Amino acid sequence: MDSPSSVQLPTRNYLLLIAPFFLWGTAMVAMKGVMPHTGPFFMATVRLVPAGMIVLLASLWLGRPQVITWRGWLWIGLFALVDGALFQGLLAAGLQRTGAGLGSVMIDSQPLAVAVMARGLFGEFIGFLGWIGLGWGILGISLLGLPDQWFFALLHGNTTWLTEGTALTTLLQGGEWLMLLAALSMATGTILIRYVCRHVDPVVATGWHMILGGLPLGVLSVLGEPQAWQGLTGLDWAAMAYSTLFGSALAYGLFFFLASQGNLTSLSALTFLTPVFALLFGHLFLEENLTSLQWLGVSFTLVSVYLINRRESLMQRWRQWLLSLEAKRSVAS
Repeated sequence: MDSPSSVQLPTRNYLLLIAPFFLWGTAMVAMKGVMPHTGPFFMATVRLVPAGMIVLLASLWLGRPQVITWRGWLWIGLFALVDGALFQGLLAAGLQRTGAGLGSVMIDSQPLAVAVMARGLFGEFIGFLGWIGLGWGILGISLLGLPDQWFFALLHGNTTWLTEGTALTTLLQGGEWLMLLAALSMATGTILIRYVCRHVDPVVATGWHMILGGLPLGVLSVLGEPQAWQGLTGLDWAAMAYSTLFGSALAYGLFFFLASQGNLTSLSALTFLTPVFALLFGHLFLEENLTSLQWLGVSFTLVSVYLINRRESLMQRWRQWLLSLEAKRSVAS
């Protein structure tokens, strides 16, 4: 998460390829619609724990190995804390202050952090296009996550907000910084899964990390969000059920299934569709609109994620084009 053309799929299977990203994007919209009526930790708990149980049941049905050593439990615990509790908690809290589409774009910028961490920990190749993508990503995230007033003030040479303390206050009032922390948590979880899978089956680890990660969020909900379910309507329960069953359990299940079929490279090229679906349905159902600067940030971020995910295949095509060009010149001379 390199060339979709390298995997020949029937046309009908492209809908299956797109499905996880459609489900993740629309689940963000469903969660955002519920936020005014409940607490973020309650919603995160309801989304995580039942989905984890479903994934574990699916792993039993698929015959996945269930044995977990004590080291495996330690890695699952760390994975649950980072990618479960922190990621889902920050995501839900951030949704209270930002839109579903904008939040999805910021969450799905996590491949930028993954690329940097994978380079440092595993020596993975980034390359020229990868570094360009990282630069575009930083610019795009800045346009998305920082208040528009900052850029307009700098454009007009007004820096008094830096000394008056309003800059930090404006930033903390929004949910974008929480979304960035959530993206960083998700990126760290992506790195951790390599270590987890050395000791535990990845599907089993996914189920347990959802359950264990949801438990501390449930405790926080009980302590700080008394009777968080009282304000929920029937439509809210349906939206949460959609986020749990389809946005978590089914989406992850489809993703693992497609990855096991050798389509991981095709999946990685489709990462950018998640925020596209979230932006589209957020506009249709929640009447969310972005500023011109935020739309510019969206475009920069999507280009960045595409370059990061496709850097190897793009560089290969570039080298092939140069070789063919050189061959034509040699024939002409």
